[in-house]
Amino acid sequence: MKKLITQLLLLPIRFYQYSISPLFPSSCRFTPTCSQYAIDAIKKHGPLKGLYLAIKRILRCHPWGGSGYDPVP
Repeated sequence: MKKLITQLLLLPIRFYQYSISPLFPSSCRFTPTCSQYAIDAIKKHGPLKGLYLAIKRILRCHPWGGSGYDPVP
């Protein structure tokens, strides 16, 4: 069940990466990108904690936020 939920969470992120993201210039302030960070966090920590970490990261991604290398803990 956990694997199914993980795959369902990854599906819209992958769709974004391959279909929507290429249409716009790169603007993520972090490395890895926020979408890749979300994938890594969900795979490493599972759906609940991974989604929490991804949302927390996305909320930090704004012009007055940080930048640079920020790996999944």
